[in-house]
Amino acid sequence: MSSVKPSVYVTRRVPLPGKEILATECNVTQWDQDDPVPRDELLRQVKGKDGIFCLLTEKIDEELILAAGPQLKVVGTMSVGYDHVDLAACKKHNIKVGFTPGVLTNAVAELTVALLLTTSRRLKEAMAEVVNGGWGTWKPLWLCGQGLDGATVGIVGLGRIGLTVGKCLKPFAVQKFLYSDAFENPGAAEIDAQRVPLDELLANSDFVLACCALTPETREMFNKDVFKKMKKNAIFINTSRGGVVQQDDLYDALKSGEIGAAGLDVTVPEPLPTNSPLLTLNNCVILPHIASATDKSRSSMSELTARNILAALNGEKMPTQVRID
Repeated sequence: MSSVKPSVYVTRRVPLPGKEILATECNVTQWDQDDPVPRDELLRQVKGKDGIFCLLTEKIDEELILAAGPQLKVVGTMSVGYDHVDLAACKKHNIKVGFTPGVLTNAVAELTVALLLTTSRRLKEAMAEVVNGGWGTWKPLWLCGQGLDGATVGIVGLGRIGLTVGKCLKPFAVQKFLYSDAFENPGAAEIDAQRVPLDELLANSDFVLACCALTPETREMFNKDVFKKMKKNAIFINTSRGGVVQQDDLYDALKSGEIGAAGLDVTVPEPLPTNSPLLTLNNCVILPHIASATDKSRSSMSELTARNILAALNGEKMPTQVRID
């Protein structure tokens, strides 16, 4: 870096490691609140900045890039997903983009398994019965759910997270893992997973896990046509992006019994309105996008975002850079 410190804008209150690392070499300004920075304030604050430390809630588009000015060199997003970043605009203006894969893999995998167990063992219904007085004498058929013992688990998108989810589930006596992906994953051998066409995965899986990125090809791929191809008792889990699901179709599939249950950590929009019909269903568990919400994971994400930004500002290789073709 030159003798003049570059300036970086942090768009939210984030775990300390990130801000502290940036402050060693940069002038840092921050929207020091838990809620997202308003768009007009964001456009005003990025003016003259060399780097932007952002979250999924900030739309990084050409309007923002132009508002920042020609000195902007890097955008670091504290997330694995980067569908909120206009990569074409970044390429046009020679702006590098960093993201945070790897450091949140275990946390997201844990939460995926938690959602799977919650839905399959009907824990939402069971907890409600304890509170509302429905818990009576022991009944052999009451609140029976689908177990993992002998089950077939289908993973749509066998990347870092999908593979780690499989490793977490393997000790539960899962009989078979199937996966659908555009590419063969050599790591699939670690869980004896077989790559199959999507339709075959849907027809044979007791659990269908969405672990794919949100792309034009995957947007709303889980729709009525897909749900019709799943088993009647199949359980659908999504911890990837809300946009991969057509939520009206999911509601219809759950309400009609076309599929057994669903567990979601991501929705469209976020937060999900409290009058969403999905919230009326006992066989649908929805969490407020907390898959990476462990102290360790969030701190590591913050630190990696900062190191990506510093590397770009120093003209060095970024630890985890988004490839912009």
